[in-house]
Amino acid sequence: MQRYLLQKAGGFVLTALLVSVLTFFIVQVLPGDPARLMLGTEGSPESYARLREEMNLDRPALERYVRWAADFFRGRLGNSWRYSLPVRELLASAFPLSLSLAFLAVGVALLAAIPAGMFMAVRPGSYLAQFTSIVTQIGLGLPQFWVGLLLIQLFAVSLGLLPPGGNNGAASLVLPTLTLALPRAAILSRFMRVGMASALQTDYVRTARAKGLPQSTVFFKHALRNGSLAVLTVAGLQFSQLLAGTIVVEQVFGLPGVGQLLLAGVFQRDLPLVQAATMVVVLLILLFDLAFDLCLGLLDPRIRYE
Repeated sequence: MQRYLLQKAGGFVLTALLVSVLTFFIVQVLPGDPARLMLGTEGSPESYARLREEMNLDRPALERYVRWAADFFRGRLGNSWRYSLPVRELLASAFPLSLSLAFLAVGVALLAAIPAGMFMAVRPGSYLAQFTSIVTQIGLGLPQFWVGLLLIQLFAVSLGLLPPGGNNGAASLVLPTLTLALPRAAILSRFMRVGMASALQTDYVRTARAKGLPQSTVFFKHALRNGSLAVLTVAGLQFSQLLAGTIVVEQVFGLPGVGQLLLAGVFQRDLPLVQAATMVVVLLILLFDLAFDLCLGLLDPRIRYE
């Protein structure tokens, strides 16, 4: 387990360094001059040169990267050029919303997908299992923005049960969570069905049944643990994807999350904001992936020795 942990930690450090280099230099080559965007067309050449000097844009790219990376890993994220606020404050206001949506969406998706997939694996020929399979197939092809608009029309406009958008408490997160969870539940339920169906055909499950163990023990204790590994792996990937923010869903529901913050920063060429937000997202994704890999290693010892 110690060797497995060291390998994952080493991969974490190398990936973080590589992403920091790519993030900085890719942002630098985006079209548009940040100083020119801030001054507009009326700025004089003197003010333009002075502003570039204040923003350190007149220095070589390598020097700017070294200075930015050193400041970032010391916790100095700088100030946003667009908002004239510390980047730390902007990220602190946007990340809790994105984290909440990611946790809620993946949690709701798992709560719906695990029992649905288990039922389809145990009773594959039943009418209810076939109906569930058709529903999940439809869910895979539904666009998220359309699902969000449909939920707004039904629960906010027609029934008036939930707010149509905004960030005004727990009730305003219900519709965005459902919008994100429905297609993910469709994916996870199909992985759960395949995993459980495969686990139920293994030798150790046949041996447990031959020993006369109760069906519930065979199913939940022996088959579920190995049958759910693929589902947990995909759920971890989905959570990592949601951490970066879902720009479309945030736009539909008017949520000030990380996706909207990054989009605004890219459009305005707000380099401190874009670079810091991207790196924080990447570090969070790497941390959660590291924790998730360790959990999988504990659940399945074979992973630690591969």
